[in-house]
Amino acid sequence: MFVKFKKLYQENGEVYLRVKVRPGAAKTCVKEVMADETVKIDIAAPAVKGKANQELIKFLAKQLETVVGNIKIISGAGERIKLIKICQK
Repeated sequence: MFVKFKKLYQENGEVYLRVKVRPGAAKTCVKEVMADETVKIDIAAPAVKGKANQELIKFLAKQLETVVGNIKIISGAGERIKLIKICQK
């Protein structure tokens, strides 16, 4: 599901993702890409003290084959819908 985003990241050196997370799931996985390209992701970590955000960043780093330090939550850190920036430093 991340093929398009991974390609954009590799070509442009950065990509923005809008994600909708569901913390506290059984496992971390992509559920779907919605019509507006929002990516629904289940997170296997509770929404406590930033644990779900940390798990989301690790998951995205693995999917896009980049390092954790290249991923920033631009907005929505305390919300279910987040804007994520992935850029090469």
